[in-house]
Amino acid sequence: MRAEAGLIITEGTSPSPNGLGYARIPGLFNNEQVQGWRRVTEGVHQAGGKLFVQLMHTGRVSHPANMPVGASILAPSAVAVPGEIWTDAEGMQPHPVPREMSETDIAQSIDEYAASAKLAIQAGFDGVELHGANGYLIDQFLNTASNQRNDRWGGSVDNRIRFAVEVARATVAAIGADRVGMRISPYGVFNAQVPDTAMDELYLRLIDELNALGLLYIHIVDHSAMGAPEVSPALKAKIRAAFKGQYILSGGYDLARANADIEAQRGDLVAFGRQFISNPDLVAKLKSGQDLVAPDFETFYTPGEKGYTDY
Repeated sequence: MRAEAGLIITEGTSPSPNGLGYARIPGLFNNEQVQGWRRVTEGVHQAGGKLFVQLMHTGRVSHPANMPVGASILAPSAVAVPGEIWTDAEGMQPHPVPREMSETDIAQSIDEYAASAKLAIQAGFDGVELHGANGYLIDQFLNTASNQRNDRWGGSVDNRIRFAVEVARATVAAIGADRVGMRISPYGVFNAQVPDTAMDELYLRLIDELNALGLLYIHIVDHSAMGAPEVSPALKAKIRAAFKGQYILSGGYDLARANADIEAQRGDLVAFGRQFISNPDLVAKLKSGQDLVAPDFETFYTPGEKGYTDY
């Protein structure tokens, strides 16, 4: 039923063993994972749907108890995320201090995104969404809370966007610009990110670079409906005007607001998340005006089928 959506985007999927920071999150960096994902993509395609995999390297948002043997917790700078993270083996644990990435680490991570994108196409995905939001690795380079470098990967706006641009460039070279989107969260504070005075300038410079690469879409994260700070409406409008590809809106939408924003040309598509978890037949319900089933937040990010396949 979910395949009736115009486009399905998966949950965060790591392009590297080093990006498996949360308990039980999927990866896409070996052939066994390709075979597993192929079952999913074939099911979606047989039902007439389209599917992109969201490539999310957690970076410093991690803990060794959640990672395979030999993996490393990497970040732009050796600055820990405040607070704790869940581990299945040890319960809540403090975030450890990550290892500051060397030039070699950075080059390897960029290559891992591109290699994972190639595996995604082998697995049958229609494309990839680079997760550059919510305090994960790409966003960690963008944000001064997590990036305190003074080399070519930190400091100035052009240096802080460099990692995001080079990941996008490598991914485009691997699978084509028409199969690559990026998710961004300007003014986001998730995972201890902090807005700064250069934020508008930074994202508009990033958009310029992504335009030059011909990216398919930008997916804007706005969690203000969940109590997070609002993304600057002025910046949203500037990004909308500047970006040449498709623009996906997200954050607390219902049918009326989605239609209003599309009609006002504030975006080209609208993403639904929580409602689509609890309503596999969301598209049919929106068309017919049926009431939606409320999601059970107690089951989010927990193991087992409850809250995922039992609605």
